Amino acid sequence: MKTIDFETHFVTQEWVDATYANPGYPKFKDDPATGRRRMYYREDAFEPHGDFLLDRLLDIGDGRIAEMDKGGIDKAILSLTSPGVDHFDPAVGTGIARRANDALAAAIAKHPDRLMGFAALAPKDPQAAAAELERCVKEFGFKGWKTHSNFGDSYIDDKRYWPILAKAEELGVVIYLHPVAPMIKELRTYGLPLAGAAFGFGVETATAMMRLVLSGAFDAFPKLKIMLGHYAEGLPFLMQRIDHPFIRPHLKASDPEVVPDLKKVPSQYLRDNMLMTTSGNYLPAAFKCSREAFGMEWILLGTDYPYEEMTESIAFLEGLGLSQEEKELLYYRNASALGIE
Repeated sequence: MKTIDFETHFVTQEWVDATYANPGYPKFKDDPATGRRRMYYREDAFEPHGDFLLDRLLDIGDGRIAEMDKGGIDKAILSLTSPGVDHFDPAVGTGIARRANDALAAAIAKHPDRLMGFAALAPKDPQAAAAELERCVKEFGFKGWKTHSNFGDSYIDDKRYWPILAKAEELGVVIYLHPVAPMIKELRTYGLPLAGAAFGFGVETATAMMRLVLSGAFDAFPKLKIMLGHYAEGLPFLMQRIDHPFIRPHLKASDPEVVPDLKKVPSQYLRDNMLMTTSGNYLPAAFKCSREAFGMEWILLGTDYPYEEMTESIAFLEGLGLSQEEKELLYYRNASALGIE
C-alpha cells in the first residue's frame, strides 16, 4: 500500500550558519560549559539540537531515502525545519528561503519518485513570499507552503499576510501550519516542558488556527486548506465547544457584536478548511477523537521525521486496528484528493 508522509523536515548548511549569525531570535548558540548546541527561540525558551539530529536534517539524499525504506514510507514531503525563516529579517529570510527551495528542488530532481516539497517563505515580505510560492509551485511542483504558529511579533491571520493566503488559494495548494516556540510569555515560564513540543507548541498552533477562523480569512478565501499536525493540536476535542459564543442565546442574541461577523460557526470552517496529520502523537484516544469529530477523510500521514522515527509512527498506526479502507484513506487516498500522488 502506498504511503505519503506529509511532515518531514530538512535544513541547509546556509540556514544553520544564518541561525548562528542571527542577531535576534531564533538562534543557535553553543553552551559555553558543555559545547552543546541549543536552539534558542527566546532567551527563556530553548531546546537541545545535537549533531545526531542536525546530521539527519542535513541529509536529503541517500541517507534520507534509506530511512524511508526502513520506515515503509514511499513518498515524503520535505519542509525547512522549524522555525524556518519566518522570524528573520525579511531581506535575509527571503534569500535563504529561495536558496533552500532551490536545494530541495535539486534533491527532488534526484529522487522524483520519493521526495516532494513544501516551500519555505519569508512572510514579512508578503509580496515576495507570494511570488516565491508561485515559483516553487509552478517551476518545481511543490505542494504548498509550510509556515509556523507565529512570526516572532505577529500571527498568520494579520491582514498584511493575506496576499500569501490568496496566492495559496489561487494555486490550489495547502498551507502546513507547524508549531514554533510560543510568543505567549506565560507558556515559557518553565522552559522547554511548557513552551516546547509537549504543550506550548500545540497550544499556540491551535490558537493560530482559531485566529484564522475568527479573522474571516476563510470567508475571504473559502477554498483555502490549512493542515495541522498532531491531530490538529487538540482542536477535535473542542469541536462542539468552540461554537459556544456563536450559538448561546444569552450571548449572541442579547449582544450581536460579541462575536465576529462570520458566515458560519467556527467548527464548520474547521470541517471545510482544515486537514490534520498524525505527526508525533501516539495516543490512541487522540486518533479516535479526531476520527469521530472529523472522519477519516480529514486525517493524513505525518511522521515528523527526524524528530520522530518513521518506524515508530507506522507501527503505532498499524496497531490501531484500522480497516483496509481507513488505511488507504490515511496513507494515500486523502493525499490524492488534494492532487498529491
